[in-house]
Amino acid sequence: MRAFIYTGGNVTPEFLTEHPKNDDITIAADSGYRNALRLGDKVQVLVGDFDSLGEKNIPEGVELIRLKPEKDVTDTQVAVAAAIDRGADDIIIIGGVSGRLDHTISNLAILEDLYLGGINAVITDGINRVRFCRNSSVLIGKSYYRYLSIICADEKVRGVSADGCKYPLKNAVLERRNQYAISNELSGNCAMISVKKGGIYIIESRDPA
Repeated sequence: MRAFIYTGGNVTPEFLTEHPKNDDITIAADSGYRNALRLGDKVQVLVGDFDSLGEKNIPEGVELIRLKPEKDVTDTQVAVAAAIDRGADDIIIIGGVSGRLDHTISNLAILEDLYLGGINAVITDGINRVRFCRNSSVLIGKSYYRYLSIICADEKVRGVSADGCKYPLKNAVLERRNQYAISNELSGNCAMISVKKGGIYIIESRDPA
């Protein structure tokens, strides 16, 4: 089952190709409800302490998961847990990679945690689309995103290959303190990104208008 989770931060609607269908779960994390409204997507569950959205803006007719302001997890983490509790094994997080850097880094860690739990996940805001991969391969299709970057998530990863790219890699070693696989581009209709040992973030991106 697929779930959409709407978080805070900027989104670029004209380049967002991911939209829920009737049988998808839709969950907003606090001010992420505004992004759902901007995209014209209906929210079923609203999570948060509502410090960002504001009490007066809480809609009627949705399930509320109300949190205390003082907590050890983020609203997005609770929203992800709610999606999993409802049977989601495929999660698309909308927003969450712009604005506050601490939230962005936290959201990237959620991708890794979901991957290790056997759940397919992606974060996208229309400018960036991010996946996590460990000891595996991911096929990336041609899209509105111009650039394709590979970010080392561990101290060192080995056997990194990028086939179908303008600047191909073959069994490369990447280090966290020396990230160089940045701003690559697809040379055809798709690219295969793989890593033999370690974890990587695969980031598709475009320049803001």
